[in-house]
Amino acid sequence: MDINQIQELIRLVSKSKIAELILKEGDFEIVIRNQTLTEPSGASSAVVAFPPPVMNLPSAVPILPSPPASAPAATPTAPVPSAASPAAEATPAGNLIPIKSPMVGTFYRSPAPDKPPFVKVGDMVDVGTKVCIIEAMKLFNEIESEVKGKIVKVLVEDASPVEYDQPLFLVEPL
Repeated sequence: MDINQIQELIRLVSKSKIAELILKEGDFEIVIRNQTLTEPSGASSAVVAFPPPVMNLPSAVPILPSPPASAPAATPTAPVPSAASPAAEATPAGNLIPIKSPMVGTFYRSPAPDKPPFVKVGDMVDVGTKVCIIEAMKLFNEIESEVKGKIVKVLVEDASPVEYDQPLFLVEPL
């Protein structure tokens, strides 16, 4: 459903005597309430759109625990990181700085499927270096690094959903 269809539905509901319209189309659900009929305040119709959270939440739940799961995996290999393990919970992996998702959407490491990723583990990034793309509502948003350093770990798989403020990369600052 595109924005023009939603706007037309709002117009129809506001002109009619319908108090509430609920429309479900696959995983998309929209609720349009005519407040002039439901509330005496005389306000115009209100729109509440619900994106398909079912698709984002199950995928995001396994992604969030994976950084802590990788820290204990590193603990048995070297005794020194085990002492840094409590610090890893306070700040990811000691002095590493996460690059976090500024929005909910789909994470892409490269500008196109046939192109190389923006950054790989071991790459040096400066402030403003493009590190990935997040697609949100058919818009492709280029995400830039906010820190200068070396990419230590990619925390999200390509073409997977991400949540707001979810860590995407770990950077060792310079």
